[in-house]
Amino acid sequence: MPSTLIAFLGACTLVAASPGPSTVLIIKQSLHSRRSGFLTVLGNETGVFVWGVVAALGLTALLTASEIAYDVMRVVGAVVLVAFGVQALRQARRSKGEAETAEGGWESSGKSGWSAYRAGLLLNLANPKAAVFALSFLPQFVPRGAPHLPAMVGLAALWAVYEVGYYGLYVWFVGRLKAVLSRTGVRRRLEQVSGGVLLLLGVRMALES
Repeated sequence: MPSTLIAFLGACTLVAASPGPSTVLIIKQSLHSRRSGFLTVLGNETGVFVWGVVAALGLTALLTASEIAYDVMRVVGAVVLVAFGVQALRQARRSKGEAETAEGGWESSGKSGWSAYRAGLLLNLANPKAAVFALSFLPQFVPRGAPHLPAMVGLAALWAVYEVGYYGLYVWFVGRLKAVLSRTGVRRRLEQVSGGVLLLLGVRMALES
């Protein structure tokens, strides 16, 4: 069991370290405030846990078996990514020419807690790849002879909690660079980059077959 957990956490680290839409969104939200960044992490990991439970119940198999259902989720996920990308670009444009102080500018532009949490949750739940990945990833670490459903749910919970800590380091790191990132020009450029990346990811998801 200990060796299985070590292998599982190692795999979780590799999964979290792989750049993707969630990583981009978390960094983008952390540019506004640590609170927004951390609540986005919590929203994303709620989605991770939900997909883990869905996989444990065997419902994800229905998604993989139905091409129509998968395509619908893929299009929805693409729309969500594009929407977040456009939002980031609009925020970058609004911030152009604004003078922000190191104290006021950094925190005042942070979104409400619910908005940040909802963004992380929505991005994860709208991604069909997250569902399919949970279905293929978690069963590999269920110990032989262990009850399947409780083991899968437990692994999903551990996965989500572990990633809260991992992505929390991203939020902390962005916060440590507050003095630099609170400058209007730097913030605007990072918003533009994150918005462009989210747009490209959305277009790629829409075009995938």
